[in-house]
Amino acid sequence: MRFPNKEVVERIRHQFPTGCRVELLRMDDVQAPPIGTKGTVIGVDDTGSIIVSWDNGSGLNVVYGEDLCRRCDDDR
Repeated sequence: MRFPNKEVVERIRHQFPTGCRVELLRMDDVQAPPIGTKGTVIGVDDTGSIIVSWDNGSGLNVVYGEDLCRRCDDDR
């Protein structure tokens, strides 16, 4: 797996700022929250992974290039 450069990480941090809400779309992990689980972004690490506090209590990160979530705090 290749890590993103600093510009990509900053773009991810801008797109997923601390406190925004996300919904899980894909995560290939046996301990993953169910697809559709929502959570709150705690931050983005230097590898571009989104650190999320999932509403079901899970703390698994959305790994850059592997997993997928979408920002949903502006859904109406």
